[in-house]
Amino acid sequence: MSTKYLLKRFYPYFKPYLHILLFDLFCASLTSVCDLVLPLIVRFITNTVTTSPADLTVELIVRLTLLYIALRIIDVAANYYMQNRGHIMGANIEKDMRRDLFGKFQELSYGYYTGNKTGQLISRITTDLFDITEFAHHCPEEYFIAAVKIIVSFTVLIQVNVPLTLLLFALIPLMLLCAMKFRVRMRDAFKWQRSELGEINSHVEDSLLGIRVSKSFANEDVEEARFEEGNERFLSTKKYAYKNMAGFRGVTRLFDGLMYISIVFFGSIALIKGKITAGDFIAYLMYVAVLLESVRRVVEFTEAFQRGITGIERFVEVMDTEIEIEDSPDAVDMPDKVRGDIEFDNVSFSYTEVSDPDDADDAGETYVLKDLSLKIGEGENVAIVGPSGAGKTTFCNLIPRFYDVSSGAILVDGRDIRDYKVRSLRTKIGMMQQDVYLFSDTVAGNIEYGKPGASHDEIIEAAKLAGAHEFIMELPDGYDTYVGERGARLSGGQKQRISIARVFLKNPPILILDEATSSLDNESERYIQESLAELAKGRTTITIAHRLSTVKNAGRIIVLTEGGIAEEGSHEELMEKGGIYADLYNLTI
Repeated sequence: MSTKYLLKRFYPYFKPYLHILLFDLFCASLTSVCDLVLPLIVRFITNTVTTSPADLTVELIVRLTLLYIALRIIDVAANYYMQNRGHIMGANIEKDMRRDLFGKFQELSYGYYTGNKTGQLISRITTDLFDITEFAHHCPEEYFIAAVKIIVSFTVLIQVNVPLTLLLFALIPLMLLCAMKFRVRMRDAFKWQRSELGEINSHVEDSLLGIRVSKSFANEDVEEARFEEGNERFLSTKKYAYKNMAGFRGVTRLFDGLMYISIVFFGSIALIKGKITAGDFIAYLMYVAVLLESVRRVVEFTEAFQRGITGIERFVEVMDTEIEIEDSPDAVDMPDKVRGDIEFDNVSFSYTEVSDPDDADDAGETYVLKDLSLKIGEGENVAIVGPSGAGKTTFCNLIPRFYDVSSGAILVDGRDIRDYKVRSLRTKIGMMQQDVYLFSDTVAGNIEYGKPGASHDEIIEAAKLAGAHEFIMELPDGYDTYVGERGARLSGGQKQRISIARVFLKNPPILILDEATSSLDNESERYIQESLAELAKGRTTITIAHRLSTVKNAGRIIVLTEGGIAEEGSHEELMEKGGIYADLYNLTI
C-alpha cells in the first residue's frame, strides 16, 4: 500500500482531534521562535560591538536578555502543551483505532480465525498500534517545526550570503535522495519485524495453553527449541532493520559533516574577503546548526514515521478484510416468539470454492454437505450421528450462520435465515460444544454471559436448573469465585454445568448440543445428561454425539454419512433395521 493511501485512511482518526492538532502546531511554531531569534540577537551584538561599540549599552543588553527570557517562557508553556495534550491526542487516536479493530474482529466470520493465528491478531491490536501514538503526535509536529525553521533559516541566510545559502540547500535534497533507499528498506524491515513478533506471540500463547501437554510428555526442551527458532528469526529482522537504520543515519551524518565543513571553509574565505561581517558569519553558523538540527530530527522521526506507517498498514489490512457473514440490506429482526421449525432445503456447503459446481465429481471431492434436505419440527428432539467427517458439526454451524450455505437454503419458521439479522438469529439459538469455554471471570460473570445484565436471582435460578448451584456454593467465594484462565480452576463437569446454566439463562427456543458430554467421565456425564434433558424441554433440540447411548431417547435419529442422510428413525426402529446405526451402536457399547 502506498504511503499516500495509508495516510488517507488514517486521516479520519485525526479529524475529531484536528483542533488539538492545529493548536499543537501553533505551539510548535512558538517553540521555534527562541531557536530562530537567538542567532539574530548574537548577530546584532557582534556587529554592533565590532562597528559601534558605544551603541552596545548595558540597558540594551538587559532588554535583549529579558526579550529572550520572555520568549523562553513562551517556549516552555508551548512545549508543555505539546508534550501533554499532544501525547493525549495520539493516545486517543490509538484508542479509537484499537476500538474499531476489535469491533472488526467481532464482525469477522469463523473462517477468518481458522486461517489466522491468534498471536498475530493480538499483535495487530496491541504492538502494531503502540507506535501510532508517537506517529500521530510527533510526526506532524516535528515535520512542521522543521518546515518553519528551514523556511525562516533560508529567508535569513539568503539575505546574508546567496552563494553559501544555495550551496547549503543544494546538499539537503542530495542527502535525502541518498537516504531514500534506506528508508524504503526500513519500512520493509519493520513490517517483517511485526510479522515475526506476531509469530512469537502465537507460539507463546500456544505453548502456555498447552503447558500441561508439554510437561506430561517432558517436552520442555522441544518447546524451548521451537521458541528459540522463532526468536532467532525475530533477531534476523532486527539485524536487517538496524543495518538499514545505521545506513540511513550514516548517510545523514556524512552530509551533516559536509554541510558544516563547507560553510566553515567558504564562509571563512568570504569573511577574509570582507563579503560578510563577523556577526553575519557567527549568525550563519548558528542558523546552520538550527537547520541541521531540524533536518536531523526529521531524519530521526523518519524511523517513527516508518513504524507508524507499518502499524497503519497492518491495521488497514484487517479493516479491509471482507466480512463473509453480514446482514442483507433488507434483513429483519426475528420475532420475539420463535416456534423453532427448521428446514434444510437442498443445502450444499463447501469450505472452499468449487471450481465447477455442476461437475458431480468435483463436487464430491469438495462439498462437505451436498443437496441435503431435512425438516425438524417445533420442539422436536433430533440426534445427528454418523462417522467422523460426515459433516455433523458443519450441519450445526450452518444454522446460526457461522458459515453460509453454498447453495440451497435453511429456513427457520418457514423463512430463510439469511433474511434475518445475524445477531437476532443467534440470540434465538443456544449452543453447547465439547470444548467448553469459560472467560477469565467469576462464576456469576460466566453465567451472566448468556443474558448480560441479568439479576443475581436469575443467575442463581439458571444454576439450579443446570444442577450447578450446590457445587458453586461449595466454592471458596461461591458465585464470586474466579474460575481462572479458560476455567482452569474447575473440573470438566463443573465447567460444563456452568455452560448449561449460561444457556438456561439465555432461554433460546433452539438448542444445539455438539458433543456436549464426550469429554466427561461416566458419572459427570450422567449428571450433565439430566441437566441437558431438563434444558431441552420445550425447545427444538439438535444433538450431535459419538456415544450413541446418550441419544437413545431422542425423538428421531438422523444418520449422516458423506453421501448424505443414510437412515433416520427412532433408536428402536434403526436397531431393528440393522443398518449403519446398528453397526455404530454395537461398536460403542
